[in-house]
Amino acid sequence: MDISAYKAFISVAELGTFSKAAEHLYITQPAVSKRIALLEEQLGSKLFDRIGKRVMLNEAGRALLPIAERILQDMKESQRVIDNLNGQVSGELSLVTSHHIGLHRLPDILKNFTESYPQVRLDLAFMDSEDACHEIEKGHFELGVVTLPLSNSKRLKITPLWNDPLTIAVSPDHPLVAIAKDKAIILSELAKHSAILPAVGTYTRSVIEKPVIQKQGALDVILETNYLETIRMMVTIGLGWSALPKTMLGDDLTEIKVKGLKIERTLGIVQHASRSLSNAGKAFIQILEKHTPDN
Repeated sequence: MDISAYKAFISVAELGTFSKAAEHLYITQPAVSKRIALLEEQLGSKLFDRIGKRVMLNEAGRALLPIAERILQDMKESQRVIDNLNGQVSGELSLVTSHHIGLHRLPDILKNFTESYPQVRLDLAFMDSEDACHEIEKGHFELGVVTLPLSNSKRLKITPLWNDPLTIAVSPDHPLVAIAKDKAIILSELAKHSAILPAVGTYTRSVIEKPVIQKQGALDVILETNYLETIRMMVTIGLGWSALPKTMLGDDLTEIKVKGLKIERTLGIVQHASRSLSNAGKAFIQILEKHTPDN
């Protein structure tokens, strides 16, 4: 079994071109083509349809893809099991996190981990929490530190770490500041003003909208972006209100209390439910748990 051929097949299937797959695998495009040709010869079937510069899985390719992904994950699992036998904390740890958590929660933890375990090579990626969970499900990363989903997939093991309260924030000269005057406003008053929120479908958007929509109905959302730092900037210049983590408040933002409104998301660890952890993964979780407020 040529594992490198399966890696090339999966990369081309996901990225849609041989050139992008080559960049992803750090090999040449002819090498990717050779590996795909070898796999097609071994299987006795073409796996892709060529349409211009792009390639798409044909029926045989679509049937092979989940099998190929399972083969690679079984190989990684085998390697983790063998590596764990010696008890050493070494090798590679593939970790994915959101931009916000990476900036605000992980710097000290990552510093502690890399200093404590210099033999571990950290493969760190940043993406939206929703995408990170999907990548964990597919086995592309060993661990994720993300905003946790509201409903759990059976393929994910979830460990809550931090409660992350969100608060309604506006610029100091926003009209809501004069209305509030050190007291809580009612939800209908908040809904009269434009909001800036994460994109529809994100975990944080769901956490924000669910209690509001249940009581008030749809909001007037004028801007959407998945980067909380960008949302914060747009709020500070008066473009609208948003719900931000309390840790992001500062002199350039004013907190608005809303009667009966409590918004909170949970941040934590996600891992594949049926995959074992490497010694490096276990060590990283131990350091994470030491940095939680209850430890």
